[in-house]
Amino acid sequence: LVRPSVSPWGALVLLVKKKDGGSRLCVDYRQLNKLTIKNKYPLRRIDDLMDQLRGASIFSKIDLRSGYHQIRVKEGDIPKNHIKTAFRARYGHYEYVVMPFGVTNAPVVFMDYMNRIFRPFLDKFVVVFIDDILIYSRTPKEHGEHLRLVLEILKAKQLYAKLSKCEFWLNEVKFLGHVISAEGIVVDLAKVESVLQWERPRTVTDIRSFVGLAGYYRRFIEGFSKIVAPLTQLTRKEQSFIWTDACERSFNELKRRLTTSPVLVLPDSGEPFDVYCDASHQGLGCVLMQNRKVVTYASRQLKNHVMTWS
Repeated sequence: LVRPSVSPWGALVLLVKKKDGGSRLCVDYRQLNKLTIKNKYPLRRIDDLMDQLRGASIFSKIDLRSGYHQIRVKEGDIPKNHIKTAFRARYGHYEYVVMPFGVTNAPVVFMDYMNRIFRPFLDKFVVVFIDDILIYSRTPKEHGEHLRLVLEILKAKQLYAKLSKCEFWLNEVKFLGHVISAEGIVVDLAKVESVLQWERPRTVTDIRSFVGLAGYYRRFIEGFSKIVAPLTQLTRKEQSFIWTDACERSFNELKRRLTTSPVLVLPDSGEPFDVYCDASHQGLGCVLMQNRKVVTYASRQLKNHVMTWS
């Protein structure tokens, strides 16, 4: 993965404990990332990935082992690129010969590669998000064939999975912070259980962290924008940080909604939809339904200049 280096570059490193007891080498590439031209390849929205699962009842999940490290840096680029990945450790100076974690373009480069190799199967029976692969099928017979095709591609491209994090032939699967089954999608409570112990935010950074987590699951929360408004107001530059009763109510209500979220059904494009809308001076909201069941909630706050419209 690495080799000795004489590069003029040299980022600092830190070892972080992993859940499985191992250690992850984290390199501080912030200065390198500031100088890097950003790759604009799009990462798909999580909501869009989930909507294609309608009708599936059997699932398998494959997690690639240290996914980024399975992409080698092109040999012809060694003088230009390898030296930039250099880092300083306690007993030496090294550089990566594979794509390291922490560089700004790594996620989109890996996503692009995965989309290219699985393109014939995307939106049919495969969902890919960076190094996570979900295979979904309607019947056991279909699933066996789908698994075979996916594993053959991984073998042909010499991509290796971490068996301890893979799961096969499931009726219910945890994927990207959600629990998916034939009945629909719910929030993975294991991912949000820490919300109940979340202390009251004391800085703008604290608020952004909490709102970021809540916003990831906003499709499950009716009137999300209206509920979160008192908190987002505190993040504005001209706003003094004063924790009010409205902020406290917003904070507690979001915690409650996150841990008691409903089951959302997966949409069927062949069936009619119903849209119910609501509006106020502060924001807009709607709910998308199908066969009297909720598909998703959506809302947004109004800009200050829009609030003045008559």
